[in-house]
Amino acid sequence: MKAAPDGEKSKKMLGDKTSRNSAKSSTNALGRAASSAAGAMAHSAARAAEGVGGASRNLANHASQHLTVIGRIYGVLVLLVGLVGVPYVGYAIFDGIHKFLTGSLHPDPLDLTFLLTCAQAVVSLANAATLIVFGITLLRDMRKYAARWAYVLMAVTVVQGMLSLALQGLGLGVGLSLIQIAILVALAIALDPALIGERAVQRKLKRMDEHDEYIEAKGAGMLGRDPSGKGYVELNVFNVFWLFVVGCVGGLIVEEIYHLIFFNEWQDRAGLIWGPFSPIYGFGVVVLTMCLNRLWHANAVLIFFSSAIIGGCFEAFVAWFMQIAFGIIAWNYSNDWLPLFGGKTSGKYMVFWGLAGLIWLRELLPRILKFINLIPWKWRYALTAVALVFMLIDIAVTLMALDCWYGRVAGLPQTSPVARFFGAHFDNTVMQQRFQTMSINPKWSGRA
Repeated sequence: MKAAPDGEKSKKMLGDKTSRNSAKSSTNALGRAASSAAGAMAHSAARAAEGVGGASRNLANHASQHLTVIGRIYGVLVLLVGLVGVPYVGYAIFDGIHKFLTGSLHPDPLDLTFLLTCAQAVVSLANAATLIVFGITLLRDMRKYAARWAYVLMAVTVVQGMLSLALQGLGLGVGLSLIQIAILVALAIALDPALIGERAVQRKLKRMDEHDEYIEAKGAGMLGRDPSGKGYVELNVFNVFWLFVVGCVGGLIVEEIYHLIFFNEWQDRAGLIWGPFSPIYGFGVVVLTMCLNRLWHANAVLIFFSSAIIGGCFEAFVAWFMQIAFGIIAWNYSNDWLPLFGGKTSGKYMVFWGLAGLIWLRELLPRILKFINLIPWKWRYALTAVALVFMLIDIAVTLMALDCWYGRVAGLPQTSPVARFFGAHFDNTVMQQRFQTMSINPKWSGRA
């Protein structure tokens, strides 16, 4: 082969060099363009974030000023209530102890009403003392600590409301407790260090993130699961509420089929006025899920015994509360194997709770989670809100109907509009037909 002339070689080398320079220049140009575009995007994002942050801060500052006035007014009110309540309740307790020691008061120490009254006095004293601390934190604008004390007050108020329901039924005491809880919930939200304006922006951003997370989790088969891996199910409002509904319906179906097979009788075992719901199983499912969520991968024996103890104690508490609040006995296991707490639960049914908890955690929960997640993302907030409101109304109406039923059986005057309404639409015959497993006797209650 002939060698290429020197001129041609020079032209070829010059062409190659020119091509390399052109490619290098193109690469640099693309790099500068990309950098400029990235810088522009970053600048726009920063400006947008700055704008969002500025709007959030403006809203937050406005909300903070508005909250301070309301917070201080409410702080003065609760502080006054606490300052009056502590000496008043304290004097009542001291006076009762003095009368008991001097012999002018002869209570039966084992009487249920006496024990509940003592518990109510102690809880009322604790509530008044907590109101003082809560009022001081509000007046000093100590938002972080005020929010924590608001949660403490919620727990104390719930106990106070339950004791009031057990002793006086649905009345002023329960109403005041509900009002106080509603105010405390609102204040706890408002007092959080993340102010209202910031949360408004955060909610919008969170909703966008939730949609992306929903799509990602659905694709990975982790929808509804605990992303940290410490527990099986993510304990958010959506999951917990629908697990409660599934427990209410599923537990009722299982119990009615069990009664039909072993007693050859179909019996309505519903626990609410409307709908096929048995709330003891709904709450039982929620309690078991919350307590055993981190044990989903544990030894089966540990899950069984944990479920048996938790379920048995929960069942006994519900039976006890129904008895002292409304004089109702819904079940009695005195004739079963190993009766406990006066027949409110038994070894037999604790075994059932243990098996139910094991099957629930290992077999049913994964499948039910998939069923719950069939609710489309666009519908889950609205549908959950509607269902939750209906369930709360159903529970409230059921409690009022039980209270009026107790009042009629106890021979109490039924003159209020509420009592007359329930007497006309939910009389004793209707209540007995709806709650076929319940026996009511005012003597069994803890009311005075």
